[in-house]
Amino acid sequence: MKTPFAGYLRRAAALGFAIGLAALSGLATAGPALAMDKVTVAGWSQPISEITNLLAEPDKGFFKARDIALDYVPGTGGGSAIQTLLTGQANVAFTDPASFFLALDKGQKLVAIYNIYPQNVFNVVSPKERNITRPADLKGRRVGVYSLSSGTYQNLLVLLHQAGLSEKDVTIEVTGLLNFAPVIQGQVDATAATDTGLHVGLQKGLKDVNVIEVKDSLNLPSDIFVVTAETYATRKDLLKRFLAGYRDSAAWMIAQPEEAARIAVTRAINGRDEATNLAIITLRNASSQSETTRATGLGSFDPALMQQGADSFRQLGLIAGPIDIAKVVATDLIPAPDGKAAAP
Repeated sequence: MKTPFAGYLRRAAALGFAIGLAALSGLATAGPALAMDKVTVAGWSQPISEITNLLAEPDKGFFKARDIALDYVPGTGGGSAIQTLLTGQANVAFTDPASFFLALDKGQKLVAIYNIYPQNVFNVVSPKERNITRPADLKGRRVGVYSLSSGTYQNLLVLLHQAGLSEKDVTIEVTGLLNFAPVIQGQVDATAATDTGLHVGLQKGLKDVNVIEVKDSLNLPSDIFVVTAETYATRKDLLKRFLAGYRDSAAWMIAQPEEAARIAVTRAINGRDEATNLAIITLRNASSQSETTRATGLGSFDPALMQQGADSFRQLGLIAGPIDIAKVVATDLIPAPDGKAAAP
């Protein structure tokens, strides 16, 4: 089937992708060095199926084709990804706008360089018998989150503020990544999750649920790549090659979801079921695209929407000071939509 990403894939094939010899945790250290530059990504999660385009590096070599040895440091949320970046353990953070805004508000010098998932995929899920159909209904309830440094927590705060509530109006319980047992067993009334998390929860016995979508309140991107201002200023060539490799990997997963689902069986810690992998990958592929990316290419930002998000966070009291998005979101490193890397 012909797809708008066929051009990406033809160009990627011409680069001569090689099969890697290491598992994800050892991508940067497997075998003799071939004069490649190491890039370590600080993830928000463990190596799960929705990031199969990264996990497939040993099989597909998207980054190796750009002379990059890829490594990945697992995390427990967008905030932990930024912390890993700031401590020098990674070059790039795979994080969310909320964590980005909070770090900027604390004085950290950071730059967002790529819009990974333009669509907001966060939600709050509850059994119908709890009668939680709108954010105001969360008052006095127990709500689960993946972690206190995760996008689930930050986006829950957005929902609460939109309803005139605060964290003090609910009891927040840390339930862990993709853990729906507490809401199924009644230990919490609702749980903050994502679209892929909801899919997993329904498979694990969650039934007859109400879903409050955060995008209905604020459709900020779910995840972005963030670097320190110093790295942005001094390593632009490396970052351009990294983003070109990532763009190629994302385009491959969009065009070849079945192949990605098969690879996830051996690469993702939650990837044993190929059909589940395909469903999750299909959801994540949809969130990777928007009207903006369809017009200007994968990874593109909508600066006005990002500014709206930063302004909303300040209005809601989640951050103290103003953020000028034009100064902290860079678009010059994003690969051109014709499939070529951005010009030097």
